[in-house]
Amino acid sequence: MHNFLPVAYFEGQFRDFNDAKISIATHALHYGTGAFGGLRGIPDPDNNGQILLFRLDRHCQRLSASARLLNYDLPAETIQTIITDFVKKNRPITSFYIRPLVYTSDLGISPRLHNVEKNFFIYGLELGDYLSPEGVTCRISSWYRQEDRSLPLRGKISGAYITSSLAKTEAVESGFDEAILMNSQGKVSEASGMNVFIVRHGQLITPGYDQDILEGITRDSILTLARDLGIEVVERPVDKSELFIAEEVFLSGTAAKITPVRQVESYRLPTQRPLTDHLRQHLTAITEGRDPTYQDWVFRIDI
Repeated sequence: MHNFLPVAYFEGQFRDFNDAKISIATHALHYGTGAFGGLRGIPDPDNNGQILLFRLDRHCQRLSASARLLNYDLPAETIQTIITDFVKKNRPITSFYIRPLVYTSDLGISPRLHNVEKNFFIYGLELGDYLSPEGVTCRISSWYRQEDRSLPLRGKISGAYITSSLAKTEAVESGFDEAILMNSQGKVSEASGMNVFIVRHGQLITPGYDQDILEGITRDSILTLARDLGIEVVERPVDKSELFIAEEVFLSGTAAKITPVRQVESYRLPTQRPLTDHLRQHLTAITEGRDPTYQDWVFRIDI
């Protein structure tokens, strides 16, 4: 059961979450012609009456770019203003997640992006740990990550997540927590909704953008943080077998944050994860506003 925040932004105005509803004939519902974002917020641990949002500007920029892929002009500045007002109206008192979504809101049956009405809504819910911070088990999915030549993977297009849904259910119903998808070239791409990192010989390794991954904001934050900490970072193709022999494997994402992987298929991974723990501690401090070096990554809202 989800605890949704009481106020949503829908059809250009703020209203009660329970009153924000779409028609069964909505275009995006039938054709996956939507794009979404997701960002976390927390009340400031110092109890100074502020809400902290992690990298709000980057999230708004990515959603605006995703909207352009749907032929929808929605400036990042507009998104940021509405999200700020959304938080002020809800005044959350615990860790929460914001879900903004752009979509084709017309009622019709023709799959297209031209001459069709678009719209934008936001809702939120209380959210703690999405995956176990103690670590998860993963299987290699039988489903493959799409290619950018057939679907614009630089955006969080809602229709693309049928593959993630198939992979996640396949993993859970076969006794695992999460799925790792390969790309069409047989290399590691990403998890059902997270980027993948491995550690080998002290190097932090992750598939690059040429491996049909999502441009993850948490992924980008980890790469920047790791380089600043003097950790050697490599973006390159990753083979399936490397997951089995890696010193550490972890998943990253807005919901998942940094989640260690303790098993891939039948291969159990080391229980000591010094680099993963090091990065997770630093990232937690940043999101809680305790690291002045990265204070520009935290957007503060007075409530």
